[in-house]
Amino acid sequence: MSFADLGLSDELLRTVTDAGYTDPTPIQASAIPSVLMMRDIIGIAQTGTGKTASFVLPMIDILAQGRSRARMPRSLILEPTRELAAQVAENFEKYGANHKLSMALLIGGVSMGDQIKALEKGVDVLIATPGRLMDLFGRGNILLTGCSLLVIDEADRMLDMGFIPAIEEICTKLPTARQTLLFSATMPPPIKKLADRFLSNPKMIEVARPASANVNIKQLIVPVSASAVDKRVRLRELLRREEVTNAIIFCNRKTTVRELNKSLRQHGFKSGEIHGDMEQAQRIAELDLFKAGTVNILVASDVAARGLDIKGVSHVFNFDAPWHPDDYVHRIGRTGRAGATGTAYTLVTPADAENIAEIEKLTGHKIERVEAVSTPAVPRAPVEEAPAPRRERPARAEYRPRAEAASPVEAPERDEASIPAEQPRAARPERGGRDRNQDRPRDQDQGGADEGWNGPVPDFLHVAFTV
Repeated sequence: MSFADLGLSDELLRTVTDAGYTDPTPIQASAIPSVLMMRDIIGIAQTGTGKTASFVLPMIDILAQGRSRARMPRSLILEPTRELAAQVAENFEKYGANHKLSMALLIGGVSMGDQIKALEKGVDVLIATPGRLMDLFGRGNILLTGCSLLVIDEADRMLDMGFIPAIEEICTKLPTARQTLLFSATMPPPIKKLADRFLSNPKMIEVARPASANVNIKQLIVPVSASAVDKRVRLRELLRREEVTNAIIFCNRKTTVRELNKSLRQHGFKSGEIHGDMEQAQRIAELDLFKAGTVNILVASDVAARGLDIKGVSHVFNFDAPWHPDDYVHRIGRTGRAGATGTAYTLVTPADAENIAEIEKLTGHKIERVEAVSTPAVPRAPVEEAPAPRRERPARAEYRPRAEAASPVEAPERDEASIPAEQPRAARPERGGRDRNQDRPRDQDQGGADEGWNGPVPDFLHVAFTV
């Protein structure tokens, strides 16, 4: 089957051909005809199977007829993260090159001014994260009454991030008579309830068992100790041994992302980082460097685990075993995309045994263990070694002798008789060898007003007393 068999317009087929695509993926072949027939869709497929094009392509043909109005978008695509929303916007620009459709991207971390201006001009496609959309809606900058097509992408990730209440509120603002498309890699019960409430007689399209991993990805587990130093050493051994084109390393915590990226850079690796505490401009800049090949290792939190389509990612490393089994599927799905092969390593400590068991239960796949790395051990850098205990350091007296170092017990006893008796205070000479009762020049200069007069009486006083 080719794209020409799916009912797409000639203009769109030319765009797809120019982009280098010839045959649709299973999710695309099943979803595109149903979307063009205005059916509600529930699409379940593992990550990396082309879900984005399965709704972007038919949407372009549907929206080709019609006209946008100010502050009233004709269609809405909800994405869980800024990066995924920006990626969908890039796909619309690429596939809509032969169509005159306007688009606006509403994401946090950037100024609202340009977004409000784009809405005032009118947009055919609005791509947004739930938080920024509700913010602008509350300010009165957007109306959803003219939206006839809604896409909820990565619905299970929306659930994990706590966006389901916001999505339910957004759905109440949309027209009742609309087309709704829901796509997800997994279908937990809360998402099923959401679909039952807001979708009308949807068609279920499932091209892979929920939470199944891509068969093109070789999965391996590397046992390590609980020490962070040991995990970093083992990770560097894997990076040096493997033929890494592009690699994404996932960590559970933002602080771990920063520390690991700093360690990799100190050991000569070209690495970058991305996590939720970074400003949007910084995150985009790091992704651009990674896509351009300026850095070939990206240390990331789970903010990058969903939906990012980066070509040439040959390896995925789970520096931390994911806390949730579903996250494992999405993490390793960053490699082995579009029919390519990939390798996924997970560093596992003894405390991760339960998490790994849950992952294997969810995926139905026993992950192969790698007991040792074949490369010789790499000497640890000084920064990786723990500081020496204080008791092992040389004592101060050993390198700086002091006369007082001897113990008072060992000092010779002094003969009290040999100590001269203290002289009486009155027998001590005054400073300068001058007796207290002698004339002092300082007193004469000051007139003796403060300390009394002990010198001879002047002649003028004798005269005064005589009179």
